[in-house]
Amino acid sequence: MDFTGKTVIITGAGKGIGRETARLLAGRGARVTALSRTRADLDSLKDEIDCRCVAVDLADAAAARSAAREAAPADYLVNCAGINVLQSFLEVTDEAFDLVHAVNTKAAMIVAQEYARARVEAGGGGAIVNVSSISSMIGFDDHASYCASKGAMDAMSRVMANELGKHSIRVNCINPIVTMTELAARAWSDPAKSEPVLNRIPIGRFAETPDIAEVIAFLLSDAAAMVNGLAIPIDGGFLVR
Repeated sequence: MDFTGKTVIITGAGKGIGRETARLLAGRGARVTALSRTRADLDSLKDEIDCRCVAVDLADAAAARSAAREAAPADYLVNCAGINVLQSFLEVTDEAFDLVHAVNTKAAMIVAQEYARARVEAGGGGAIVNVSSISSMIGFDDHASYCASKGAMDAMSRVMANELGKHSIRVNCINPIVTMTELAARAWSDPAKSEPVLNRIPIGRFAETPDIAEVIAFLLSDAAAMVNGLAIPIDGGFLVR
């Protein structure tokens, strides 16, 4: 899959899946605009690839919209920014719930709106990949805010695929199992929690960031020209057990 001459906006590009995706697409010729909250992460990414960097706290809706407008136009968008606040359901706070949704769902909507408006003005075409989670389908302990935010992302993406498809903009979600990022390491470091999940994965491991980045690249590419409106588990077979 060659992305020479194409531009892609990637949120959450400073770490984890977003960073891996930025490296992969840049290596295949894309011009990357990287959005991340932490300037140091963007600086170190820029040392690795030739990219345009925009530092933004996506929890701030006005800042997210300003950054999205600065980043546009682009051929593709990957909404990868995400956070989690681990709390049992009975202990979930209003503040934590609102923060997780602000970053995981609302910011994805805002950035996608600005990307899509620019694409429509340019005549249409393009692709969006929203990085959701298997947590949208499974009720993991201590993940009430996170699961709710990713379920909302899946539902929102179906509407996006319907409405934006009329402008030849495809929209898909990917739904990875636990992927070994810094965020996942904090949530799944306890063997008592991780081993029951690992035992349900037929291939016997959690995902690594390249596993996810390759699927993102496929969904952006012309090879996926008829793939639209899906939420695709990348789970090593977790859901079949």
